[in-house]
Amino acid sequence: MTKPAATLRRFLREGRTIWAAGAYDAMSARLIAEAGFDAILTSGFGVSASFLGQPDAELYTMTENLAVVRNVCNAVGIPVVADADTGYGNAVNVMRTVREFEQAGVAGLILEDQLSPKRCPACTDQIEIIPMEEGVAKIRAAVAARRDPDLVIIARTDARDEADAIRRARAYAEAGADLVQPISRGFRTYESLQRLREGSGRRLSLQVLGWLEKDLSREQIEGVAGMATFPLVPLMTAAAALRANLAALAAQKSSRSLPRDVMGHDDFLGFIGFAEVEQAQLQYLRPAAE
Repeated sequence: MTKPAATLRRFLREGRTIWAAGAYDAMSARLIAEAGFDAILTSGFGVSASFLGQPDAELYTMTENLAVVRNVCNAVGIPVVADADTGYGNAVNVMRTVREFEQAGVAGLILEDQLSPKRCPACTDQIEIIPMEEGVAKIRAAVAARRDPDLVIIARTDARDEADAIRRARAYAEAGADLVQPISRGFRTYESLQRLREGSGRRLSLQVLGWLEKDLSREQIEGVAGMATFPLVPLMTAAAALRANLAALAAQKSSRSLPRDVMGHDDFLGFIGFAEVEQAQLQYLRPAAE
């Protein structure tokens, strides 16, 4: 059986764009795989919201993030790319982070050049980034630490100035990053993304948010991106559906006229894999002969 990291690496080698969606737990990951996506991103934004009920400000620890990532990897067969935030420390900490996530089963991971603890650029303008040389050291350490050469290293820069972001992306690529990822606030046009692609010498990893989600076509995204992810659609879909149905349920004290459809019981049992567990129970938990 082909390892997920080898599959992800092959996709990149073939020059295709890997389309992914953001999972926040194992069940959302299974739904993403069922829908037919190429890969899954474990979204730090989603993990923080689901696991802690808190905003994405690196409030969870590496261990807590890793617990979610491991469950996701165990639940699906398609490649999983982990949001590893800042690597949880300096370059030496990054080495342990890479090995821990690799052991959990990820096919790739994203490391960003924010000052730790990070802040989500989708939520605030108050972002501090580390010196470029420190970011380069982290990527070099990540590349040296991986035991599987197929593990994909994605370097994200949160620099908002285009020239600085391109300079950093080029340096991270030279340090061994397989893809580079900008934040959408730093690149406001398709032409600017093309400049980043050309200036860094790497295809991009794009989080399809904000103006990218509204303004770019699939063809444009595939023209510059090696990986394109809808990181928040699963989380926001679930949040909207739960809010609507729970409000109606609390008001009406009845589930007969909920505003959103719910999955049928038998359908859910089939999706979640109950039949496979039942088969294992019948095979291995037979009553002892009297």
